Amino acid sequence: MTWAGSAGPSGSGGPSPSPPRPYLTLAGPVEAEIEAKRSRFRCRLERVDTEDAARAVVEAARREHWDARHHCSAFRIGPPPQVAQRSSDDGEPSGTAGAPILDALGGAGVSDVVAVVTRWFGGTLLGTGGLVRAYGDATRAALAAAPLVHRVTRRRLHATVDPVSAGRVEHALRGAGHLVETSYGESGTVLTVAVDPDDVDAVRAHLNAVTAGAAVVSTGDLRWVDRPLP
Repeated sequence: MTWAGSAGPSGSGGPSPSPPRPYLTLAGPVEAEIEAKRSRFRCRLERVDTEDAARAVVEAARREHWDARHHCSAFRIGPPPQVAQRSSDDGEPSGTAGAPILDALGGAGVSDVVAVVTRWFGGTLLGTGGLVRAYGDATRAALAAAPLVHRVTRRRLHATVDPVSAGRVEHALRGAGHLVETSYGESGTVLTVAVDPDDVDAVRAHLNAVTAGAAVVSTGDLRWVDRPLP
């Protein structure tokens, strides 16, 4: 299997890359199948975070559906605008399979996703245009059935407070809609929340207000998390 396409920015030279943006990804795998002139096109979508993982999904489809003629594929990995993407025609005429699969993924705005479209030949040639439509339609059918989530960044804040005030502060944070992790250290109770990076200053101010400035707030790491669609 040969992948074609962009592996993403190299990170050397040029202007600084734009900050990553939220994006859509899969909550779980999904399959859909269409038929075109007796040829069957079954698309499987799975969530992946590396090219090796994407290759493994393709090889699994090849082993499972050993009787099929083609296992064409494409993947998109990483947050925009720095998405790595590749595609494979797997023996179909150049540009008739991998490219329309990749276009369908890009059109849906999903990333961290690999699509494998397995084709069973039905005896009738579809032509270039027919193949492009069939591979694209199979991918879009799977995307229409796919459970999706938002992938967003959250900054962790750690607030150290005295044990007597911890319950009140935790209640205030939960009341503001934050999920709170609690741990205990030598300096007091540590309450950790993950917040939108744009809300860090506001949450700091809220912590200072509810503790009369007694909370010791430190900034933690930035991480990606899944959030349900509205």
